[in-house]
Amino acid sequence: MVNIIVELSKYLIIILIIMYTYLCFTIFGYHDMQRKQAMLRRQNVLMFLFHLIAFLVLYLEMDDIRIAGLYLAQVVLFGLTILLYTKIYPRVSRLVVNNMCMLLCVGLVMLTRLDYGTAMRQFVFAAAGIALSLVVPVIIRKVKGLAKLRKLYAIAGMASLVVVAVLGQVSYGAKLGFSIGGISIQPSELVKIIFVFYVAASLKESTQFKNVVITTMIAALHVLILVISTDLGAALIIFVVYLVMLYVATRQPLYMLAGIGAGACASVAGYYLFAHVRTRVNVWRDPFGTYDNGGYQVAQSLFAIGTGSWFGMGLCQGSPESIPVRDSDFIFSAIAEELGLVFALCLILIFVSCYIMFLNIAMQLHNQFYKLVALGLGTCYIFQVFLNVGGVIKFIPSTGVTLPLVSYGGSSMLSTLIMFAIIQGLYILREDEEESIERRKKEQKLRAQKRGRAPKEAAGKSLHEPSGQKRVKTAGKERKKEKAGSKQRVR
Repeated sequence: MVNIIVELSKYLIIILIIMYTYLCFTIFGYHDMQRKQAMLRRQNVLMFLFHLIAFLVLYLEMDDIRIAGLYLAQVVLFGLTILLYTKIYPRVSRLVVNNMCMLLCVGLVMLTRLDYGTAMRQFVFAAAGIALSLVVPVIIRKVKGLAKLRKLYAIAGMASLVVVAVLGQVSYGAKLGFSIGGISIQPSELVKIIFVFYVAASLKESTQFKNVVITTMIAALHVLILVISTDLGAALIIFVVYLVMLYVATRQPLYMLAGIGAGACASVAGYYLFAHVRTRVNVWRDPFGTYDNGGYQVAQSLFAIGTGSWFGMGLCQGSPESIPVRDSDFIFSAIAEELGLVFALCLILIFVSCYIMFLNIAMQLHNQFYKLVALGLGTCYIFQVFLNVGGVIKFIPSTGVTLPLVSYGGSSMLSTLIMFAIIQGLYILREDEEESIERRKKEQKLRAQKRGRAPKEAAGKSLHEPSGQKRVKTAGKERKKEKAGSKQRVR
């Protein structure tokens, strides 16, 4: 009986994720708010159904009562997240909230399947991150001087990276962070957000050549410190984010071409300078030929994806334990093995729908600083997804970055939730801007109508009021009539 439930569940899960993904994109084609609200509520129903079916299978297969408790705690977390965001911020983007909860849901389901303790820690990180993210939109909306803190952003970002380069612990050949009280902290995840704010503030102040050179030097220092720490994944993200923001702010293709050329030269230099970079490139070229010399991870990842095929093995039916770093860098492989390639492709499309929403917000903002912030955060987010999925499927060399909101990791979880909260704050600002623009238009229209009405009233008075001579003649006629009337009364 359990085998039948597990087999049927994987098809139900695929149907639910397809329906959810379909709503992510069809909602953009509707302008009726009631219709949109109905579609968003349908997304919530589909997410909670997926969550229920997945945890039911996990409970039946693992026979652990703790899973039921973790399921209930997650239901409360997701329900409160949707409720609080919509109540505290009525103008919030519900689609972004729904997708954030859906990605968290997928990650927690897969982590529970891999290891209960890891899933429990991730749940705590998610709850703390969501609690913090509820405050961020207020800060974005109320604090007006964020664009004036350019120097603070630059100093804070570089100082954090220098601390990691000096005191950081080496993990998989890179200095990623350090531990405090048993909690691992990876500052580069938060530095990416600070860096976006720095570039946006600097390019808003001026896009003249001198300021571009200064901004480029500061950005290059960020990248150089990360390269010294051998955190090449974060260095690549910051480099690409800067190029995109610079091109959008200046509209100069020459800057983009120069950046691409510099990046290509730096990649070649990195290949010859760092042994683990050469290893990853060789693994990318032939993971099976280098199986015993670093290719084990990618080879096992490809085996898992191929085993899962289109519809997956079913939860608890595969062997994701054979995939190294399966709970963080290679969690996409574990998802593809047990839930199938169809589910994995839908997951990628959900990431893409979030990015489209980020770009939509960026394009509609009128303030250049906030526009660049939205663009930079969106690029940082989607490029990290590309690096993770591309490395897992051997499309590009593995860079060791996590899959946002899905992979295990407290720093990654916190930084991504803050990104989403900042985007929500910018979305509310956009609504405020549109409301103020509409208000100004109405005021201008009323003033124009008043100015147009005044000449008409003056013209109407001149047409209907008698002239001086006419008034004298009229008064004379009235006096004659009164005299004639008095004579008749005397007679």
